[in-house]
Amino acid sequence: MLLAVTAQASFPVEKDAKAKTELSQNNTDQTTAEAELIKDLDIEAINSKQASADAEDLLPAMSDKEMWITLALWFFLGGLAAHRWYRRKPIGWNILFILTAGGCGIWAIVDLVNILTKKF
Repeated sequence: MLLAVTAQASFPVEKDAKAKTELSQNNTDQTTAEAELIKDLDIEAINSKQASADAEDLLPAMSDKEMWITLALWFFLGGLAAHRWYRRKPIGWNILFILTAGGCGIWAIVDLVNILTKKF
């Protein structure tokens, strides 16, 4: 991207017609390039929003009954990762959850928030 650097004099300076035309052409090219860049960024943003919406559609929906069961398992047997086993999370992560006491409580809180928002 070209940036125009201007300097100001303490006295009036006349620019010749060729310099004015080149400056005008550069500004037009820069404006066109900026417009194309903004258009590309808008398209990328729309595509990323669509991709995230598609990813959310792939997640199995959690019914109210499942949410309450998962919440009860988290509360009563959370140290054994029962809520994670119930929702069929990866075995390695479940074992790591148990060995680290729920990531020193951090993962357990994250799981609780996800359960309550039905994104677990």
